[in-house]
Amino acid sequence: MGERVLAVELEGIAKAFGSCIANDGVSLRVEQGSIHALVGENGAGKTTLMKILFGLYQPDAGTIRLHGQAVRLRTPADALARGIGMVHQHFMLVRPFTVAENLTLAHEHTRGPFLDTRRAVAEVRALSERHGLKVDSEAKVENLSVGEQQRVEILKALYHGAKILILDEPTAVLTPQETEDLFRVLRALKAQGTTIILITHKLREVLEVADHVTVMRGGKTVGERRTGDTSIAELAELMVGRPVLLEVPKAPAQPGQPVLEIGALEVLDARGLPAVRGLSLTVRAGEIVGIAGVEGNGQAELVEALTGLRRWSAGDARLHGVSLKGLAPRAIAGKGVGHVPADRWQRGLVLDYTLEDNLIFGRHREPEFGRGVTFDRPAVRAFADRLLRAFDIRPPEREARARQLSGGNQQKVIVAREFSKEGDLLLAAHPTRGIDLGAIEFIHRAVVKSRDAGRAVLLVSAELGELLSLADRIVVMYEGQIAFEAMAHATNERELGEYMTGRQRATA
Repeated sequence: MGERVLAVELEGIAKAFGSCIANDGVSLRVEQGSIHALVGENGAGKTTLMKILFGLYQPDAGTIRLHGQAVRLRTPADALARGIGMVHQHFMLVRPFTVAENLTLAHEHTRGPFLDTRRAVAEVRALSERHGLKVDSEAKVENLSVGEQQRVEILKALYHGAKILILDEPTAVLTPQETEDLFRVLRALKAQGTTIILITHKLREVLEVADHVTVMRGGKTVGERRTGDTSIAELAELMVGRPVLLEVPKAPAQPGQPVLEIGALEVLDARGLPAVRGLSLTVRAGEIVGIAGVEGNGQAELVEALTGLRRWSAGDARLHGVSLKGLAPRAIAGKGVGHVPADRWQRGLVLDYTLEDNLIFGRHREPEFGRGVTFDRPAVRAFADRLLRAFDIRPPEREARARQLSGGNQQKVIVAREFSKEGDLLLAAHPTRGIDLGAIEFIHRAVVKSRDAGRAVLLVSAELGELLSLADRIVVMYEGQIAFEAMAHATNERELGEYMTGRQRATA
């Protein structure tokens, strides 16, 4: 077996932001012409490390070598000049511009005093065909799908000469079909000699596309593996520091009576355009109904309508046969409806308030906690202490501010408050988005436990694996309507993806 030819060597990289140590003596070796995955929980230091490699941050200590040569990368321009390109999680494209205009921005071709757009289009088209990144070079970015926009970002890096390509969470907003297309492109680039570093949290995808994987935890590297010699379970344990239950065991659902009945619901979005269009759905006691869909297909407006945050224009939604129409969020919450919002900072928490106060928001008028404007503080503290223990919130200090907690523990505060309500309906929108594996495992258990206690659960998630694992029944929303419905055990990611993109439509 020949010696590994390394494209990237990072040795002893350290980076601190004030008292927060993001990278603590990190080392990383990436083989030339390979796909190397970098995994770890939120806050493990992955993105900071790659921003150092791309010249966005300067390391406090350590050495960077490219193809064996020590380098200083003071800016992204330095990195680009050395053949390093980075595709960020949030695309950096000028949406009203065409694909060709985005790629040649600040490097425009001219013919006399005029821009040579014909040459730019031809160059981009040739580059697209050479690398198998099919995209219309004359199309405006704002008219492209998310997957196509990502191809434009990759093309932009290649256009500027990237031989080492960093991708930050590249499949976070892609459908299964778009993910397959991306992996096909990455394999083709690898075959042409491009070195690819993939920041991700999707371990199944790591094993599918990467050659090597490096695991980070707490700002340090804790392991490197060839993907053929490891498993999802081993990588998860390295990430978290303990064995992780990746799929929560659950008995078959025993659905009872209808709890939530939605009939021909019509909801407008913030622009006054139809977002939910004639949607009908029933959620029964003791079942989890999952909603899949590409974001922007009415899922957010549906949850807002059901929680009183948005009025609907037609149709109805009934809780135990009683209409929720026109009720304020406080009134709906007062009926025992639990709501885990998609945005935990905007809707779920007051970051500068204590955990004690956050845990009783929406419940502070209940007799258990006092009368009128007078709180029964001992009762509130006892309640908070009980939830902090039951939901393993760390630190378990009721006087701590919500802002001081990690994302996973912030989410646990919301889940603790909403799941502990005495009610029959739970609406959970992206309850595990952006949180750690350990917190995901805990919240998954809590969702199943809530179902087994007889609650009806409506679960919105962008993670198809999560829906297939947790839900008993799955519906796909496309353009504000239900495009597909199936029992979770009778479908798969590929089939769901076909309906999510509109390639398949429900038949009557």
